[in-house]
Formats: sequence, structure tokens, C-alpha cells
Amino acid sequence: MHYGGQTLRSIEAVQALCRDCLARDAVQAVRCTSCGSPRVLVHAELNQLRIAHLDCDAFYASVEKRDRPELRDAPVIVGGARRGVVTTCCYIARQYGVRSAMPMFKALKACPDAVVIKPDFTKYKAASRAIFDQVRALTPLVQTLSLDEAWIDLSGTDRLNGGPPAFQLARLQQAIEREVGLTVSVGLSANRFLAKIASDLDKPRGFAVIGEAEAPAFLAGRPVSILPGVGPVFARTLSSDGYSTVGDLAAAEAKTLAGRYGEHGLRLHALAHARDNRPVDPDSERKAMSCETTFDDDLSDLTALENVLWPLCDRLASQARREGVAGCVLTLKLRQTDFKILTRRRTLAEPTQTARTLFAQARELLAREIGPPYRLIGVGIADLVEPSDIASDLFGSSEARALKTEKAIDALRDKFGKTAVTSGRGLGRRVSERPGRD
Repeated sequence: MHYGGQTLRSIEAVQALCRDCLARDAVQAVRCTSCGSPRVLVHAELNQLRIAHLDCDAFYASVEKRDRPELRDAPVIVGGARRGVVTTCCYIARQYGVRSAMPMFKALKACPDAVVIKPDFTKYKAASRAIFDQVRALTPLVQTLSLDEAWIDLSGTDRLNGGPPAFQLARLQQAIEREVGLTVSVGLSANRFLAKIASDLDKPRGFAVIGEAEAPAFLAGRPVSILPGVGPVFARTLSSDGYSTVGDLAAAEAKTLAGRYGEHGLRLHALAHARDNRPVDPDSERKAMSCETTFDDDLSDLTALENVLWPLCDRLASQARREGVAGCVLTLKLRQTDFKILTRRRTLAEPTQTARTLFAQARELLAREIGPPYRLIGVGIADLVEPSDIASDLFGSSEARALKTEKAIDALRDKFGKTAVTSGRGLGRRVSERPGRD
């Protein structure tokens, strides 16, 4: 039950919704007066907030459990073979310390009784489509981030859908659980940033609300790592500069942050004050994907940077093939030591899904920027399209031949683990990778 900063003494002054019977303003103490359920949302801004973030709970693992009921009470890990990594895991496995991206041998050491299942993306895409078809029946303003999460703008839908957004979302949760057999968690707030934070507060099967009025105080004591774009390395930098919490950033002058971190500093200042004016944009879905890495030590040598660039291209191409898309535009991202970001783009001769093409094009762009040291490098593809006939003639082009080879490597890695096949270039200097999506 989420009070959004309200005390029980002031419940009568706020708005309420029962998540079980969907009764509105039917709350007495901490239970619904209509059905007695404790799952009651109570918040002063409940009926005014319009932006939501929906996140499926342990999505891949939940789909597997739905289709294999005998696994309901078992720890389930979805991922590669013993030499691979964890793609995701259920909440039972998480209680043993298993986490996404953990090497499989470590996961099985922590949870030896876990059931390991290879990913089945055809099945996951079908489940995703069933969920988001229901979401889009409420509003066309749906911006997906991946197969299992999306932002939703429900402005102006009250009369059409029979109630305010909170009511629609609670009803949607019930419908997804009943008709798709999966659970989702919802965050409701005034903007995308706050809605995404809210959706993580009450998982699984949760519904959390962050009001606009309470947001600055809610954020103030949180670590800076809660902000989008602040990874572990940048969080350490901010902390060493005196900004350990979001409140520290909020107290700083925007000019000071801009001078130290460039445009990113202005973005941090706005987020620290709970401001985010990005609209929910359906047209931006699946337009781009990327991978990037922050270095432990700044790099300026071309060979060293190329050794980092290759595994990023390899990972990005593999993700593109797995998700069934190809990129028409390549982007190279570099962050300088003063945190200024350099971005270079190149339109490709044909859509690609291969690391070979991504690396060849990206290294040309990179060679032109050698000089200053960099703290981050990233590679991305934009203007995503469905793969057409790029592989129709397996021996007709170098791109088609590369695609055939890399798909064969995918199959070997799926069977024997991600490290089963490594190129000579991939044996260069290794750094930790952080995937991202634009």
C-alpha cells in the first residue's frame, strides 16, 4: 500500500483505489471497504498522474514457469550452458544471490538446484506482443524499451477507458495476469524518469506511485546511481567530486555541473530536481540500440581502443540478430575526460547485422578522432529495419558470407557458452561492458 508521503491521519484527504476489486476511494485504515483487500493505493495525486512505466516481472523466467507449471516453486535460470552467463532468473533464484549477467558457473555454485533453461526468444516475443497489444488498446502513446518494458502516456483517456490512469493500469494488470498468465509491475508518476523509478519500488506484481510534489524529497537521499546515465564508474567520479546523493546534485548550481560535466551535467541537474520533459514517443521505439564501455583508465592509443571496440561490435551484432533487426546507420560514441561526448554517424550501404561490418565502419570513424584521451567508447546502430534479403545469396556478397559465419558462431555459443568461440581480435584488452539502448 503506497501512501506517497501521506500519513494514515490524512488518508481521508487523498485518493484511493483498490487493486483487487477496483473500487475507488473505498479505503478505511489500510483495507478496502468493499472487499477487505490490503492492496489499496492511496495518494494525494493518484487521479492526476498520467505517465506510467510497465515492467514485466522476471520476464523470460516467468514465461518458462507459465509454460511449465511444475517449475512454479523451483529456482529457474534462463541462460547459456555452464560456460555462459545468466540472461535472467526468477525471484526464487535471486534469493540465492543469482543475478543477470552472472557467469553461469557462479550462479550454479550459489544455487546448485537451479533449473537452467536456454532462451527461447520466439516464445518471449509472442508473450510480449500479447501484453503490449493490451496496453495499446488503452492508448497509442506507448514507447517500448525492450520486450518486457515500456513507458505509457494515458493523458486524455479517462472518459474513453472508464476511469483515471491509475484505475486503467490496475485493471490492465489484472487482465495481463488473467489472459497472458504473467505478472507486471507498474510505476505511475508525472514523467518518464520518475515512473521508471517507481516501477522498481514494489516488484513483483507491484504498483507504486511517486507524486510530483513529493519527488524532490523522495530523490534527495538516493544515491546518484539511481539516475539514468550514471554507471558505476561515473558514480565513483561524482562521489569523489562531492556528489554522492541526488540531493547533492540538486543543491549544486546548474552552471557548476555544466562546467564540470558538459551537457550531461545540465541533464543531471534537471533529473535531480525531478524534471524530465521527454515525451512518450511511440515513433522512437526500436529505432536504435547500442553497447558502450567506460574504461578504468583513460585510453588514447588506437590499437587499445580498437581492442575495446571489437567486442562491443560483436555483442551489438549478436543482439541485433537475436532481436531480428538490422541497422541502416552506425554511430560511434566517445566521451572525453572532461565528460564532453563526441558522436559520429555513418549511413551504411546496406542494413547490417554483422560485427564485421560494424567494426570496419566504426574503426574508420575512430581513426579520425585519435588524439585526446577518452574515458568511454560506444557503438550503436540506428534506423532499425526488419532483415530483408541481406542473406538471400549466401555467397553473393561479403556481408552475406559474414552473416552466415556469425550465425554459425551464435549457434556454437548458444550450445557451448559465450566464450566458446572468440576471434583473434576478441583476445585483445578486455574491459567491462555495459549495454544500452537509445
